[in-house]
Amino acid sequence: MESPTKQLLNVLPDARSVLVVCAHPDDESFGLGAALATFSESGSSTSVLCFTHGEASSLGADADDLGRVRAGELDAAACELGVAHVELLDYRDGHLAEEPLDDLTAPIRQATERARVDLLLVFDEGGITGHPDHCRATEAGIAAGRELELPVLAWALPQRVAEMLNSEFSASFVGRRDEELDYFISVERTRQLRAIDQHVSQAPDNPVLGRRLEVQGNREAFRWLARPSRDDVPMRHAHRLDIK
Repeated sequence: MESPTKQLLNVLPDARSVLVVCAHPDDESFGLGAALATFSESGSSTSVLCFTHGEASSLGADADDLGRVRAGELDAAACELGVAHVELLDYRDGHLAEEPLDDLTAPIRQATERARVDLLLVFDEGGITGHPDHCRATEAGIAAGRELELPVLAWALPQRVAEMLNSEFSASFVGRRDEELDYFISVERTRQLRAIDQHVSQAPDNPVLGRRLEVQGNREAFRWLARPSRDDVPMRHAHRLDIK
């Protein structure tokens, strides 16, 4: 039996000011770079709140002060993506899941007030890769969104992409069926790739990243974790895609 048609929007929702909530420097580029560039080029103000310096990464571990190195990489990548403001916090890399949600939502509240944010952008539930820090950052974004009555949009991987990567790399990517997704958009990855190149300590020895971008091509998927209170989200010249 043929599955029912699902209508998906192929442009991102309109937003005056978008705040990315993420766990590590490079999440804003490796995962959310195409979305950030798209929002910026569409006229949205964008900002990033990153909870850790990423000092526990096994990549770039020979650096004298990896946390400091990655902080500089984050600033350089944000410039490539047109990000107006970056806030890098000092929670312990690899231990974010141990932090109380109230402690994590406080800086999100402050950032949303400062930038007059009307949309939060996070990794999908499951953290895309299953990393506990990713999962906790998303939980904090959802909690803050509920508290502030802000919509929360998640970058997601289609199930077929996740399954291919898991098979090839014995990874733990979390994917979504098409019917769980709200947006498929076409992206131009030039700015994202330039941002990725700024993460010198992380990008060169990262075959999984290269393969993921190859499999995704010029398409990204998103789903609402907290929907807007209004039924009709303003869209920029929206068209609908019929996904069967």
